[in-house]
Amino acid sequence: MAPPFSSLVFTVHRREPELVAPAKPTPREYKLLSDIDDHDGVRCQIPNIQFYRHDPSMQGKDPARVIREALARTLVFYYPLAGRIREGPNRKLMVDCTGEGVLFIEADADVTLDQFGDPLQPPFPCWKELLYDVPGSSGVLNRPLLHVQVTRLRCGGFIFAFRFNHTMCDAAGQSQFMSTVGEMARGRLAPSIPPVWERHLLAARDPPRVTCKHPAYDNAYDEIGETTVPYDDLRSFFFGHAQVSALRKLVPQHLRNSSTFELLTACFWRCRTIALQVNPDVEVRMVCTVNSRSKFNPPLPLGYYGNMFAHSAAVTQARKLCENPLGYANAIQLVKQAKADITEEYMKSLADFMVIKGRPHYSMVRAFLVSDVTRSGYRDANYGWGKAVYDGPTRVHVVSFHIPFKNKEGEDGTLITLALPAQAIEIFVKELDGMLKGSKPNDENGSKSVLSSP
Repeated sequence: MAPPFSSLVFTVHRREPELVAPAKPTPREYKLLSDIDDHDGVRCQIPNIQFYRHDPSMQGKDPARVIREALARTLVFYYPLAGRIREGPNRKLMVDCTGEGVLFIEADADVTLDQFGDPLQPPFPCWKELLYDVPGSSGVLNRPLLHVQVTRLRCGGFIFAFRFNHTMCDAAGQSQFMSTVGEMARGRLAPSIPPVWERHLLAARDPPRVTCKHPAYDNAYDEIGETTVPYDDLRSFFFGHAQVSALRKLVPQHLRNSSTFELLTACFWRCRTIALQVNPDVEVRMVCTVNSRSKFNPPLPLGYYGNMFAHSAAVTQARKLCENPLGYANAIQLVKQAKADITEEYMKSLADFMVIKGRPHYSMVRAFLVSDVTRSGYRDANYGWGKAVYDGPTRVHVVSFHIPFKNKEGEDGTLITLALPAQAIEIFVKELDGMLKGSKPNDENGSKSVLSSP
């Protein structure tokens, strides 16, 4: 059995960072981002990590070389990603298509894939060595828009870690790009889905007019002292069929057809608020990302890889959320409504809101932040070595991610990451286990507890 990841120590030998430019000349021009792309909530870099097993059919192939060459060919089609972000008047962001390229690091580690544990799940040991932060590469402006590190493992497998500038694309856009890299690595000459820029489709109207409420941005700059929680303990929780079914039995009949995301998000929101021992008289919020791709009529062009999600919020009093059972508290209904609020008009109103309000950050005041990447498609990226064994966050501090996952028994389900102070995480686990085990009052054993990995 592999040692616990907390005790796993290994050495990574990195080559000097290099810039990978497009394999052919590309247009030199400026391209405006949309008004959904450039608000403060996405002015950041998002890390991700993929683990791949050794494949005997790829014997003699170097994953670092294969991926480097595939990146160069992909950037011919996605040439804005080889440029740099500039900021213009009124904080408007644009891409300077310089063709400089993306940051690439080739590395080797004296560790095998199995030593990371079974199943693979975050947080991962020495993850900063697996995605080295090159001095001067962080930030949004005037920096490479993609940072990649390919680390070969002693067993013949490899780790592909990357960091995207979030202003350029959301999870679906990143997945589209990575799928194209996989296609190029496997010999295609052009993407099966050609990339589409067309960021003007999500630009503010002239004149801008806010027609919807945007509660995710309420009090964004108020009560700053309540926005920061010391997240010093990260856990991962697996929910398979048994755990999800157990939670469904706790909610009223009319809510039992709720999606898995709605059910689990409501459950975690409630347990997290209890664990943090929030003042029962204050308002708490759940802020989730909602993909708007299906909301447009006519739909945006296939291949559009810009940000198309919105931060939507559910707000309630802490007392109502914590002191009532999961179903009675209507936490699920609040989550459902937050998702339903996102429409085509909402997205147009949001673009207008950003221009009028100066592109603010969403509120983090007493907020539970959630992102569902179960349908992002990252895991399907195939560079010649098959699908990733794990694909998702490296280590999460603020956002709780829903990740598609297969446990060691081979059961498909959802892995949820959660970071809290050490004392609070123990309260959270106790509360969650109590809900699961209490879901069958007549069953002494109750539901099997979820997998919790420190």
